Amino acid sequence: QVQLVESGGGLVQPGGSLRLSCAASGFTLDDYAIGWFRQAPGKERERVSCISNNDGSTYYADSVKGRFTISRDNAKNTVYLQMNSLKPEDTAVYYCAADPNFFRIAVAGEYDYWGQGTQVTVSS
Repeated sequence: QVQLVESGGGLVQPGGSLRLSCAASGFTLDDYAIGWFRQAPGKERERVSCISNNDGSTYYADSVKGRFTISRDNAKNTVYLQMNSLKPEDTAVYYCAADPNFFRIAVAGEYDYWGQGTQVTVSS
């Protein structure tokens, strides 16, 4: 059974950091490009960051460039999103998604599999 499970969310003060993890089971993660998306109440889904499954290419939304870093550990079947200098506007449910095609997930924002999400709240 294909499954993506996110973890690492929580409550953090502005300027703080969190590291989200996306653990895959039921398939080999290194065959897939992985993306992190977020959705806040009343807002559209936003594509945050993506990483390819072959050449290490990455994508970052302008809103997170210089603050967030995506990485993958294929040996652990896990992708990470390191989030630094967090802002209240980063508050959202973050979920990861997987697709064999990096272009499809990074440009079109489409994917074959996705997780249930983890809540990130940035507030003082």
